[in-house]
Amino acid sequence: MKIINAVLGLLLVSVIFPLSVYAHGSEEEHKQEIATNTYMMYGMIISIVVIIIGLVLWGVYNKKLAALNKKKTDERKILSNKARNYLILSGLGLVLFIGTFIGGASTKPQNTENAIELMHIHGMGYSNDGKSLYIPAHDGLKVYEEGNWIANDAGEPHDYMGFSMVDEGFYSSGHPAPGSSMKNPFGILKSNDLGATLDTLDLYGEIDFHGMAVGYYSHAIYVFNPEKNSRMSENGLYYSLDEAKTWTKSEMNGLEGQTATLAVHPSKENIVVVSTNNGAYYSKDYGNNFEPLLNSPVTSVAFDNSGALYLGVYSGKSQLIKMDAKTKEQDKISIPSLKEEDAISYIAINPKNPREITFTTFKKDIYQTKESGSQWNVLAELGATSENKEKH
Repeated sequence: MKIINAVLGLLLVSVIFPLSVYAHGSEEEHKQEIATNTYMMYGMIISIVVIIIGLVLWGVYNKKLAALNKKKTDERKILSNKARNYLILSGLGLVLFIGTFIGGASTKPQNTENAIELMHIHGMGYSNDGKSLYIPAHDGLKVYEEGNWIANDAGEPHDYMGFSMVDEGFYSSGHPAPGSSMKNPFGILKSNDLGATLDTLDLYGEIDFHGMAVGYYSHAIYVFNPEKNSRMSENGLYYSLDEAKTWTKSEMNGLEGQTATLAVHPSKENIVVVSTNNGAYYSKDYGNNFEPLLNSPVTSVAFDNSGALYLGVYSGKSQLIKMDAKTKEQDKISIPSLKEEDAISYIAINPKNPREITFTTFKKDIYQTKESGSQWNVLAELGATSENKEKH
């Protein structure tokens, strides 16, 4: 009976505590998803064990009951009650199984035919022809093209992170989709067919890079390494110029503040820009030495294909600045007023039309202009996509 009581205790805990207790704010979304998957896995395992135990013991006591002399009324009553209790236990296991499945599924983004839900936003970039905007949204790539949102149907809906579009496809890190046969985490991978097939380059199954950027034409890979691994002896900024076959650690001299994002020049593999809570920093020697570009907190950086730099700046309110990194000349681009305590998280510039700029915010709003900021369309609000709405 002690085993049964323990199983019932696990059952009770699983039913009483909802999935929401695992999350404590938007910065914990990724941990919430891991907790959700763990909850579903263990919940289903426990429920199956409960069902099996209940049915087996129900069968055992029914068999004893059938063999017992009908005159032994008291003993038959005891056995009958035990058989009934174990059948109830099995039924509770079935309820747990169904409840776990429904509870886990309810935390997943629900897409309709005309809407895409962006649970997370882990990067952004345009296809080489400039016709499609790709956003890794935790449950696969979401695509905006010809005024419509669609889910990318090429390959599995992986959780791409450190996502960088290039002229031939994309590079990324991240985690496999539920049920995938791929190892977790991804390390560094690339795709030349927008996710239909994935080539694993390095550290596959070992580490996940949230901070990663790749040169659009050069394919120079820069990563913020969060911890020591089999290829990198310490944390910090590393780069590879040969598809992750070899890595070199950058010295990061002159870089100040807590790092946020990084961007690599589209064709010059030696040029990298890093944003921090102190400002934006420019390096022309592979990240060994940095010089400041701005002294205000910078939340996002991106190059267009000509090498012009775009900065998401936050100092009381958000700004979008276009800058010549060599001369430090600035051009402020008019943007819509953002929600309170919101800022620009990612910036992408159309490779075929530099007047078309899209940016996302930390609260998962997405804005796009095709006229260098004179008019903006709202592509998504709080992660919910919608028809285009003009906003000035």
